[in-house]
Amino acid sequence: MPLTVCPLSNVRLRAVDTLADHPIMTMLERGLVVSINSDDPPYFGGHVDANVAAVQDTFGVDDATLARFARHSFESAFLGDDERERYLAEVDDWLADRFRVGGGAGVISGQTPRAASSR
Repeated sequence: MPLTVCPLSNVRLRAVDTLADHPIMTMLERGLVVSINSDDPPYFGGHVDANVAAVQDTFGVDDATLARFARHSFESAFLGDDERERYLAEVDDWLADRFRVGGGAGVISGQTPRAASSR
């Protein structure tokens, strides 16, 4: 069962005291299918990009982890197989480009970018 997590909303609603207290990284480490989302942005503090940036800034996540969150969102979305595969390929291409530009920053255990993004 995928979990659509809205970190800034969770802080605003006091589900956690601060973003640093949020269990999103623990969820991911335990193998849960977690994606970063937004919840009513005008009221709870940010669209998806702001939630992603906040998680990245707070937890220092690397590109491979960002790609993993993105892959989870497309894997759990109500999409046809062809459309899903197209979006997943875009995530993989983005990550591969980041590895080329960044000299491989974010490699997980020496894996290729495509393998790292599917973890």
